[in-house]
Amino acid sequence: MRIHLAIAAALAFAATSLAPVLAAPPEKIGLMGLNNSGEVGIVTLAARGNKTEVSLSVEGGPKGVAQPAHIHRGTCDNLNPMPAFPLHNVVNGRSNTLVNVPLSRLMSGSFAVNVHASTKNLKRYVACGELVH
Repeated sequence: MRIHLAIAAALAFAATSLAPVLAAPPEKIGLMGLNNSGEVGIVTLAARGNKTEVSLSVEGGPKGVAQPAHIHRGTCDNLNPMPAFPLHNVVNGRSNTLVNVPLSRLMSGSFAVNVHASTKNLKRYVACGELVH
């Protein structure tokens, strides 16, 4: 009985110890500036089970201005205007959102992250990045 408990404990320890090693590394996607905005950055996507943590780091944007951000179907050149997944606004160059979709689906090549100039100027896109490997 002790041997079985020791083996079970060792297997449980190994499974929890290896979980971070086996997790997929985060995906990093560049954000290119649009409409002469001068805003560029990085989108980092990290698997969180069946969800994905989406972090935006944007340089060149206005300080203290909320800039809406979304994941859209399509590409930066052919973006479906209806957001597929809302993200928290980019404020002072940062946004972090947990979306209810697996990383593998977001990285299928069918989506792009888009940042708008402000809540008052949603029609002006200032940065975009296509979610592809």
